[in-house]
Amino acid sequence: MTDANAPQSAPDATAQAALEKTHPWADLAPEHFRLLRLAPLPVDRHTGARPLRFVQLGRVERHAKGQSLLRLSLHLPGVRLRKELNLLEVWIDHRSKEMRLGPEKGLLVEPANRGLGRFLLAQGIAWAQQHCAHYLVEGAALPAKDALSDDARLRRDHCLQAQGFDIEYLDPLQLKARYSAARVSVLHSDWHNDKVQIVDLLEAAAMLQQADQNLREQDVKLRKLESRLELFRREDSSLRFTIACLVAFCMFQAGLLIWMATR
Repeated sequence: MTDANAPQSAPDATAQAALEKTHPWADLAPEHFRLLRLAPLPVDRHTGARPLRFVQLGRVERHAKGQSLLRLSLHLPGVRLRKELNLLEVWIDHRSKEMRLGPEKGLLVEPANRGLGRFLLAQGIAWAQQHCAHYLVEGAALPAKDALSDDARLRRDHCLQAQGFDIEYLDPLQLKARYSAARVSVLHSDWHNDKVQIVDLLEAAAMLQQADQNLREQDVKLRKLESRLELFRREDSSLRFTIACLVAFCMFQAGLLIWMATR
């Protein structure tokens, strides 16, 4: 990059992305983990059911004289996803005083429409503002596959604009778009706390303890209901036997009366 205050050209951006793929930090594994709680939300007609879920947030960062990197990743218990999903990278170039978001293919989040996109961006922005609030933000093109439907495009644009990014469309069909921002300091590091909550270790332990206590209480209630049901079954059997005896006695009495009347 020849000018620290000029936006990066397309060939330079491609070369930078290729360089980062071979970078020593390219395959860093998460080193710190947090638990996220996804609050249950009403069923969405486009993305389907949105029940209560728990997600693991992985985090790793590196710092050098010329660069810094933050990589955030999301892991769903029992679900294997493609490598490019649920990944956000924040690259800081201290030489050109710029901040760039990755990966190159864009931020792809699963499950969608749960607030995780804004959460990852908010975490990355907060980290960048701690280290380079006055740096420029390198804009980039948005993948066209994110705008296959109007609903998906509106969700994507709302997510970016809520964090302080500007969206510019390059064609009348609104298929080609770019995001940009002046500086890191103008971005927003908030997200929907009612959708995504960070669960501390003690809080997670308290949740497990409460769940175990609820299971024990439900088990006691279930045993009481089963004992009452068994009692009702025994009483029902006794009543059925008594009714059968009475019916038999009545039939005997009726037969006896008929026999006496016909003699």
